[in-house]
Amino acid sequence: MLIWFIYQYMNYRIDNLQYCNWNRKIFEINRKANLDAVHVTVVYHEDYDEFLVEVKKWEKLFNENSDLIFPGKNFTDIQKAHQEKKTAIFFGFQNCSPIEDDINLVEKVHELGCRFMQLTYNNQSLLATGCYEKNDSGVTNFGREAIAEMNRVGIVVDMSHSAEKSTLEAIEISKKPIAITHANPAFWHSAKRNKSSDLLKTLGESGGMLGLSLYPHHLKNNTNCTLESFCEMAARTADIMSVKNIGIGSDLCLEQPDSVVEWMRNGSWSKSKNYGEGSKKKPGFPKQPIWFKDARGFENLEVGLKNVGFSSDETKGILGNNWFNFYKSF
Repeated sequence: MLIWFIYQYMNYRIDNLQYCNWNRKIFEINRKANLDAVHVTVVYHEDYDEFLVEVKKWEKLFNENSDLIFPGKNFTDIQKAHQEKKTAIFFGFQNCSPIEDDINLVEKVHELGCRFMQLTYNNQSLLATGCYEKNDSGVTNFGREAIAEMNRVGIVVDMSHSAEKSTLEAIEISKKPIAITHANPAFWHSAKRNKSSDLLKTLGESGGMLGLSLYPHHLKNNTNCTLESFCEMAARTADIMSVKNIGIGSDLCLEQPDSVVEWMRNGSWSKSKNYGEGSKKKPGFPKQPIWFKDARGFENLEVGLKNVGFSSDETKGILGNNWFNFYKSF
């Protein structure tokens, strides 16, 4: 009875993916949005030593903004943030570059705060295949070892930028539920990185989570996507994989210069600025939909989700409670 009572009345707000040009203004916006936790991308293509540099940058941010943010390690920090009206910051990697080819670095990055790691970022990695590769060979031998080690230390396997076979294999291999922290269903918008209904069904059945993305290239009609369309998509997705397995991973990139897009797409492995298909041919960051310019758009999402038929508890789940329950699996 007590567990039921707590679940009914908890109301966490969690954005499970942001990659902003971090400063106090953005931390203040996230607090105005009542975000109790944000999973932030600290690495795209950086190696281990470069990750250590990012950690130092975040130490400075934590010290200078201690009234707004603090480093998050597990779900109890979300509870703490909620009580103290702050935002817990959880580190994540959008690539496996920081572990290089050394399995021992998985534990090292966890000790430094990493709680989510993508096995790939669009391309083939040492662990799995990315969604922009022509051939999907699945999870590699190193990938299997890395998943086992991630399960052991408490890093979530993130397959947001991975190809379908690789993602399905990761779900099967992992002894803990995995996450797709920021993507949308392909039935709604056929962006190369959005996910098939079959994959989402398997993800949901395994206890995994999908963070619905607000990044315009992932949205139907892009910047002109309507709130109603997005929320109707969420309802259809809930029919496929259960509302309890859906959250928000906005993929907000506030105040980033357009040059950062080239870094995200090309890192240091390519001299080309426009390789591949789809969003890769579109320079610069797209404008956010008018109803989700920043995290304060969570208020619009709450209204929109209820308007398409989600109950109050289901809406609270999508906006944060479902991620909170998932964090307990670390």
